[in-house]
Amino acid sequence: MHRKRQAIRDHSAEANLFARRASIAFIIVVMMLGVVLNNLYSLQVEQHDVYQTRSNGNRIKVLPVAPNRGLIYDRNGILLAENRPVFSLEITPEQTNDLDATLDGLTQLMGITPEERESFNGSLKGQRRFKPIALRTKLSEEDVALFSASKHLYPGVQIEARLARHYPYKEALTHVLGYVARINKKDLQKLVEAGQEDDYAATHDIGKLGVEKYHEELLHGSVGYQQVEVNNQGRIIRVLNVDPPVPGKDIVLNIDLSLQIATQQALEGQRGAVIVSDVKTGGVLALFSNPSYDPNLFVHGISRKNYSALLNSPDRPLINRATQGQYPPASTIKPHLGLIGLEEGIVTEEYTIQDNGRYQLPNVSHTWRDWRKWGHGEVDIAKAIEVSCDIYYYDLAYKLGIDKISEAMYEFGFGDFTGIDLYEESDANMPSRGWKRARFNQPWYIGDTIPVGIGQGFWSTTPIQLSQSVNTLVNRGERIIPQIIRGFMHEDSSVEIIPLKTLRPIEIKNQHNVDIVLNAMHDVVHGKEGGARHTFADASYQSAGKTGTAQLFSVGQDEKYDAEKIDERLRDNAMYVGFAPFENPEISVTVVLENAGGGSKNAAPVAKKIMDFYFRDRVFDTEISKVDE
Repeated sequence: MHRKRQAIRDHSAEANLFARRASIAFIIVVMMLGVVLNNLYSLQVEQHDVYQTRSNGNRIKVLPVAPNRGLIYDRNGILLAENRPVFSLEITPEQTNDLDATLDGLTQLMGITPEERESFNGSLKGQRRFKPIALRTKLSEEDVALFSASKHLYPGVQIEARLARHYPYKEALTHVLGYVARINKKDLQKLVEAGQEDDYAATHDIGKLGVEKYHEELLHGSVGYQQVEVNNQGRIIRVLNVDPPVPGKDIVLNIDLSLQIATQQALEGQRGAVIVSDVKTGGVLALFSNPSYDPNLFVHGISRKNYSALLNSPDRPLINRATQGQYPPASTIKPHLGLIGLEEGIVTEEYTIQDNGRYQLPNVSHTWRDWRKWGHGEVDIAKAIEVSCDIYYYDLAYKLGIDKISEAMYEFGFGDFTGIDLYEESDANMPSRGWKRARFNQPWYIGDTIPVGIGQGFWSTTPIQLSQSVNTLVNRGERIIPQIIRGFMHEDSSVEIIPLKTLRPIEIKNQHNVDIVLNAMHDVVHGKEGGARHTFADASYQSAGKTGTAQLFSVGQDEKYDAEKIDERLRDNAMYVGFAPFENPEISVTVVLENAGGGSKNAAPVAKKIMDFYFRDRVFDTEISKVDE
């Protein structure tokens, strides 16, 4: 057996092969290292800012900070709307493991009501899941302690402290101030459309009615931001930077709180509205609509039961009767109509008619009656205003015609918005040929004009329109827009007064005509036959005014009005407009009482109480008792 000869190894060739392989491996390693270095350079140098931002995004958050809402004061510095600290229970849906289980647990722990859950679910549909949503907006101390002990069981749920609106005078100012309430889906959509969504990023509430809504831009302020460092659980470790919010402006109203409360008391137990205005400036010193309601109910979310009670009440407390209530103006417009007749030359100071209690048009069988069955005898314009003679004004309306009446009364502000700084306003109706054609597709008949002469028929007005028209009369054609806001406060507590807002004045041809009308209004209060003479007999001041009694349905030709046999809601409305002092007017007072009866017996005494308070009893006490809980 022969042994196999082993080949002699070629060490040189092996060395060369190893060297080649090593070189290739080295080149590959160098290339890989180059790729790594290149990527490292790109990450650390070229894209440093990008990845630094991403890193900070995980570590640093920018949180919006809500501004403090501006406060609201009356003209004497009394706080009418304030901000109070409250605690709310809020859930961030994105941070919860199981939202339904979380809600069930909180319901068992804290007694969350079905209404609160329903409200939360409604808000959930209109909000982004990374934003906190309030489940309960006003926690008691017991609620806070109860949740704090179990907080670890509810990720994504936290207690937030914030400032919430509070109205210490409750029902007294509801229809002036309005209220703020939680931002809903509809509000959010409007903010998005206006490009203001970011301005409300941290804000829970928004003005819903009244001054709160109209002056939202002034009161809200500007949102701020803070940069915070967070840990891997999202908890804030420290605050890095703060861009503070700009608080809303504190505003001052023309409202005199003591006068407002006196007005509320004068209207107690009656449905209606009262407006007290500064004749020279148009500033609204008091505006009260009765019945009213507590605006604080809406701030934290009103219950379905409470809202249903307000909504379905036959007394309609949600309506601001002062600006939205529509009523026949009745005889309160006789001074205005008398001035138009004088200015147009239809009547003169000396012109008289014979009033026997009935009025008929030529070739017309229908008879219009005077409020006094047997009439007033011979009547001129001054007496027609003093005794409120209907026959005189039937005749005047017939001679003027609806075209002149409608055009002139529109100049006084009837049938149009006054421009008061409240969105809740009606323009009511100043009838005209065009209006009737558009409304009923019927022509205007001369018989339609006759009742317009005594503020009846198709004519309706709002108390704020009446108030503005009286001021225009007293100011001899100068038209001033009613204004609730007086100005706003600077940081040094000085008040910047907002200038008056005026409209083109009514051109008066002869100022003596205004004297005739105003003197007749004085006789209504202080004359021998004036409808308000008994009411103001003991007044320490001289005033002027006009009563009105508005019928809500037509009485047959030979029928007699009997309030006792008529449904209470169909009885006459009582009206009164007046101003004082007569020689140098300071205020005007407008009173409308629903279904109260005659204006001289019912509305005039309310105006007297308010004028007495203004000229005799008014105080400027900044410590007026709050109607508080």
